[in-house]
Formats: sequence, structure tokens, C-alpha cells
Amino acid sequence: MGSGGRATEKDTSGNVVVKRAPSSKPPFTLGDIKKVIPPHCFNRSLLRSSSYLFVDLFCSFLFYYVAATYIIHLSAPLSYVAWPVYWILQGSVQMGMWVIGHECGHQAFSDYPWLNDTIGYFLHTGMLAPYFSWKYSHRRHHSNTASLENDESFVPKKKSHLKPSARLLNTPPGRLFRLVILCTIGWLLYVCFNVSGRKYEKFANHFDPKSPIYSDRERFQILLTDIGLLIASYGVYKVGMAQGFTWLVLVYFAPLVIVYGFLVVITWLHHTHRSLPHYDSTEWNWLRGALSTVDRDYGIFNTVLHHITDTHVAHHLFFTIPHYNAIEATKAIKPFLGEYYQFDDTPIIKAMWREATECFFVEADESDYSENKGVYWFNNKI
Repeated sequence: MGSGGRATEKDTSGNVVVKRAPSSKPPFTLGDIKKVIPPHCFNRSLLRSSSYLFVDLFCSFLFYYVAATYIIHLSAPLSYVAWPVYWILQGSVQMGMWVIGHECGHQAFSDYPWLNDTIGYFLHTGMLAPYFSWKYSHRRHHSNTASLENDESFVPKKKSHLKPSARLLNTPPGRLFRLVILCTIGWLLYVCFNVSGRKYEKFANHFDPKSPIYSDRERFQILLTDIGLLIASYGVYKVGMAQGFTWLVLVYFAPLVIVYGFLVVITWLHHTHRSLPHYDSTEWNWLRGALSTVDRDYGIFNTVLHHITDTHVAHHLFFTIPHYNAIEATKAIKPFLGEYYQFDDTPIIKAMWREATECFFVEADESDYSENKGVYWFNNKI
């Protein structure tokens, strides 16, 4: 993919060393970056986007059919193997569908905003996700990335704001507990209680049309989101009454745990690395914030998840580029951005534990008080 900045590298002794991304104001503009990307990368094709959606829908319904027709009748020990395989396959494919719904929210699916929102609404609602609610909070995340005051998700705490209980969470059992919560109910905690999100003056969540997350012109669509979720939930309830609670958990809910585990981990790892700076209001600007993210390598899942994993830097710079053009766009910007482009190919499970260990809070470097006191870095030494 060309040259760029690696978030980690090895020293002469073979030890992994974190290489910080530049935190100074870039010597280029967003317009300069756009010029190096082939113009066709910005083109959205309804036909091509729909083909990816069709493949995902076909695979998802095929997996549902196999599970409901064959796996449900298997006895132990075969069922103990078949069900986890189904959950992983179905959850991965549905995460790919979720990514397509996410692209609809960014208007990257087609040139037709009404069609994008219609498809995204039905895709996300079918997976019990609040489409318009998340679309608008996610838009604010893109508008305020790496801002300690205004970012919307995975806003790190300053060292000075840690509570006494933080010491317990900064131990190996505490890290394991945090990762388990992150991978299981982290999504629910965020959308229901704004956990890890920006602090507001009053209670914020993704279902209240009057939530401080949203502006007055957005409140009707939050209500529309809630109506869709109520209808979908009632449909799921009726299926559960007909097929049984166990059937519903095995066939429908368990894959959703995989979906939202993927979503939370992917988002967290894109914005959590010791190489990445965060900024307070004295230093932050949009371009510096957008560059404060890191691409990761998820192996075969890069393809299954439509490359939301390994093209995230380009996505933060130009979020209307469809996923099938994002790889080419990433190849184009890497040599231009140089050290401002960050990539880490650490295996994901290893990266999760490392980031949970090393990235516990942010603080400014003591040596930077004169010039860069508004630039904060991850650390874990309490």
C-alpha cells in the first residue's frame, strides 16, 4: 500500500516501540489531500453498492435457513460446535450489512439521499439499531474527532478526572472485566446511557427525541427511529412466541452480540493507540482530529466487513467515498500523508489487551507545557 507511518515498530533488540504520530498542524490542507485521490474514487454507484448488499442479504438468509432448518435439530456434542460457527458467520455477515447501513448514513451508498436513508433505516432497524439516532451522533463524532470536549464516542478521561476505583480497573482482572463489558454490552451502554460518550449537562441517550445529542430539526427522525424499533421489537417478540425463547436467542440474538461486539471493538481500536494524540479546545482543529485515527488489519474480516477496518483514516477524511473505492483512496493518500498516516498490523486480540493496558487515560507531556500543553497522549501510570 505504499509508505506511511507505522504506529509501532521494533528497535534493534526486537522490542516493540510506539512511534507517536505528528501532533503539529499538518503542512497540507484537506483540499491538498483530495487532489492526490483519483477522482473516480468519489463516485457512488447504486448498482455496485446494491450488489454488495444483495450478497450480504443472501448469505444472511442462507445462514438463517441452515440454522433454523438443520442446526436447531442437532444434538450434543455437534450442536456445541455448530452454533458458535453459525453465530460467528452470521454475526460477521450482518456486521458487513451494518457497515452498509453506516455508509447509507454517510450518503456513500448512492447519489440519492432518500434511498440511502430508506435502506439504512431498514437495515439497522432489522438489527435493532437506532438508525437516525446513531447517524446524527456519529456525524458529530466525525465533526469532532479526538476533541476531549466535543467528540461523541470513546472520549478518553484525563488523568486528573480519574476516580479512586480506577486503580482496580487498571489491573489485569480489571482490564479483562472492561474488555468483557466492551464486547458484550458496550453498545447497549453507549446508546442507552451514553457511556464513554461526550458529557452533557443532562442525561443523554439515543432514544429520547429531546436528548441533548440532537438539534430541534433532528428530533422527528429520532421519533421515527423509535417507532421503527418498537415495530421491529414486536415482530421479534411474535417470532419468539411462535418459535420459543431459546430458538430466538440461538438464531437471532446471539449473532447480534457478535455484530455489536465487532462494532464497539472496531470503533474503539480505531481511536485508541498510544501513537494517537487527543486535543483540548486550545489545540484542536478538524484536520488534526480526523488524522488522529489508525488503520488496523483484521485479516479476512477486512473483506467481510467491507474494509471499514483498514481504510478508516481515508473514511474520516472523506466519508462519502464508498467502501469499494476506499482501498484505492488509502493507497493514494499514504505516501502523501507520510507520518500523519497511522497503521498497526498487530493481531487484533493482542491489540485489544495491549490497548486496554496502555491506554487508560490521557495526559499532556510534562515537557510540553510551553508549546503543546493542549495535546494529550494515552498513558496508564497512575
